[in-house]
Amino acid sequence: MLKPQTKSICIATNKDQTHLSKEQKAFNALIKKIDAQRVLLAAWQEMTPPYQMKYASDMLPLIATTQCLQTDLVHALDRASSQKGLSATERRTIRGLICDMAGGLAAARGDDALKDIYNKHSGSDFDAEEAAAAQDMKSMLEDMIGTELGDDFDLDSPDELFKRAHAHMQEQQERHAAEQQARAAKRKKSAKQIAKEAQQLAEEQQTSQSIRELYRKLASALHPDREPDSAERERKTALMQRVNQAYKQNNLLLLLELQLELEHIDQATINNISASRLKHYNKILKEQFRELEDEIYHTEGMFRAQFGIDPFTPLSPRTLMRHLATDIAEMQQAIRGIKADLLAFQDIKKLKAWLKAIRVSQIADDLDCPF
Repeated sequence: MLKPQTKSICIATNKDQTHLSKEQKAFNALIKKIDAQRVLLAAWQEMTPPYQMKYASDMLPLIATTQCLQTDLVHALDRASSQKGLSATERRTIRGLICDMAGGLAAARGDDALKDIYNKHSGSDFDAEEAAAAQDMKSMLEDMIGTELGDDFDLDSPDELFKRAHAHMQEQQERHAAEQQARAAKRKKSAKQIAKEAQQLAEEQQTSQSIRELYRKLASALHPDREPDSAERERKTALMQRVNQAYKQNNLLLLLELQLELEHIDQATINNISASRLKHYNKILKEQFRELEDEIYHTEGMFRAQFGIDPFTPLSPRTLMRHLATDIAEMQQAIRGIKADLLAFQDIKKLKAWLKAIRVSQIADDLDCPF
């Protein structure tokens, strides 16, 4: 959802103060950075639902069609591999194509017929390879986290494997942190350390107090239960929900914006925020900016993972639908290509020409990437 429209917060110069202080400039800069991040986050949240709808309606059927056609292609290559008139090189090319295609399709579709074709042309066993790969992944994760993950889960489920590894890593981190705290508690603290901790505690209390003061003023002024007019009570209830949410999230900027919106403060009040209070405000705003950055990073990461988008592919909310349209067009083109290939396989001459084109393409790829 887009954030509610609120009045902009900014410290301005006036006739009594022609230049802003360092803290005032920092305050304004942080407000601008937070606003930009809020706009970006809102854009991700706004564009994700229409992307999901178009992906489900247009892209998923194409993916299903492609998998079906690729399965037909594997079967056609399997039948073609025994035809007379093919050279040994052509048969090797067919075997390589079948192994490349059938393995991935069998894993995605759980197709036993594809597994049999893969086994026939690879000289291996698909299920055994998958089990070995899962065991290798398990061993690698165990080496990374330095402990055994156990055998009481399905190795065919990578998600379960990674969840188990993540849980172990989190448990190790928590245990390590607890041990560090215990060791730190046993060590005698220097006067400098004690003074630093006391200062940090005082700053945290002042920061918390700054947020709490804003919240109390807004809550006291709104109080929907005290409002006799039903329309005004409904408006205040909606505002109070925004106030509660802002307080819960330590969202200083939104609390200040609400104060300005409700005319509890004016521009002169903002311009004259004391230096000491600005220092605390800036500390809160820096933390708020970092939290927004983390939320955007997580939102984009989850989006990429959900739709299989490469992490290095440039992507923004503004380009999402264009990116999807390109993917759909490429998928449609790929489907037309596979259908043409299936028709070509009915003629041995066209099949040989197709295999020659595949080999030329593979050689070109090898030359472009010698390593």
